[in-house]
Amino acid sequence: MKDEFMTKLLVHCNGSCILYNSSEELKFHFLFFYIRVMNSLRRIDLNLLVTLHALLVEKHVSRAAQRLHKSQPAVSHALANLRAIFDDPLLVRRTGKLELTSRANELLPLLTEALHQLGALIDLPAFDASQAKRVFRLAMSDYGARVVLPGLVRRLRSEAPGIDLQVSQGSRAAMLAGVHDGEIDMAFGVFQSPPSDELRTHTLFIEHFVCAADKNTLPQTGRLEKTEWLSRPHVLVAMQSSENNEIENALQREGVNRRVAMTLPHWGVASRVVANTDLILTAARRSFDLFQEDSPLQLFAPPYPIDPFAFNMVWHSRRESDAGHNWLRQAIIGILRVQCEDG
Repeated sequence: MKDEFMTKLLVHCNGSCILYNSSEELKFHFLFFYIRVMNSLRRIDLNLLVTLHALLVEKHVSRAAQRLHKSQPAVSHALANLRAIFDDPLLVRRTGKLELTSRANELLPLLTEALHQLGALIDLPAFDASQAKRVFRLAMSDYGARVVLPGLVRRLRSEAPGIDLQVSQGSRAAMLAGVHDGEIDMAFGVFQSPPSDELRTHTLFIEHFVCAADKNTLPQTGRLEKTEWLSRPHVLVAMQSSENNEIENALQREGVNRRVAMTLPHWGVASRVVANTDLILTAARRSFDLFQEDSPLQLFAPPYPIDPFAFNMVWHSRRESDAGHNWLRQAIIGILRVQCEDG
């Protein structure tokens, strides 16, 4: 029965079925196939396969280079080698974007599985923050910088002095676009709904609003009622004067409007502008963490209910397997958790 089965064995190979008349013929075929594969693999190393996978996933040379922490010329050179090895362009430009060829579409799932299996075989060393030399690009407002950076920088100087930071600022949409395109490693801010399933979000804390006004302009209660609050001029902190914000949304629900006498793009100077004037600043509570005890300003609760907001950290799913990126995310989460507990 066994011999009859072996003599009628059908084997699927390269999309075709081959009938082997004996087990010896089958063994010879697999030996020949193994030798052919090994000879082909001599032309390509694992680094090229990893580069190929990044290129096929990203469909973009610059983003693939950022993913691999390599220079763009190095990845372009690797792509040229890969095209020669596979005798296929792999990526072709159509309507201004790179698209996969038919061969590349066939390779991608096979390559993904192969690299996954290799990863399971190889126990990669843990990320050593003390020895790492790396640059991370973070995007946040100056409010986010005030909340995130002091504790983070102290942690890095103590545990990871070779890690450098490049911090930029932009609108919420611009920061999310930068994360999506690979130009930013992490963005921090109030992001109601990331536009892509590829973006990952972690809430670092829930923030509340408070008002600040010059003490000499407030009644003995140290706060203002609704009518008095609305009658005063206000300071708005926003990247753009037309930008929707939580305060205006809250007032619209109440059917009232305030007069915004000044719009500023930075939190840092806002409290100084309010001092010795009749202006009112309504801002996130942590904006006033550096408040001096002898400050001329008084903090009080807004007379209208304003919903608290989640302060989030956003990154791309392509970074999930990046040990250094994961270390930095966990460090930031831990730092903000301690700050919230202390506060």
